[in-house]
Amino acid sequence: MKEMFLPLRISASALEAQKIRMNTIASNLANVNSTKTPEGGPYKRKDVLFQSHLYNEYSAGVNVANVVEDNRPPRTVYDPSHPDADQAGYVNYPNINSTEEMVNLISASRAFEANLTLINSYKEMYMKVLDLARS
Repeated sequence: MKEMFLPLRISASALEAQKIRMNTIASNLANVNSTKTPEGGPYKRKDVLFQSHLYNEYSAGVNVANVVEDNRPPRTVYDPSHPDADQAGYVNYPNINSTEEMVNLISASRAFEANLTLINSYKEMYMKVLDLARS
């Protein structure tokens, strides 16, 4: 009986993982022009790493293994009037490509929707089985 709910557990864990990914992407987009952070220097783009888990024959899922900082160098722009410009007039901006982030957001959103569709389909199928059992 436990194995009947395995697809729901997998999709539910994937929904949570994609939600974290979408929040991380939103944070990247919100900080595209953040030149100063409490740690010093410009904001560093973050990315989510997923990991599949097989706990036992009745439980599996997708987890967020880690949220890592991108190691690409910051984008340097000449703007001597900017308050964060260095001695030579250059400002270090985050290593964020807005187009790349939007593509990632669309991908995460579609993965979220696919898992939600699977949960709803499974729920409908299970309700039909219950209706058949009652008849």
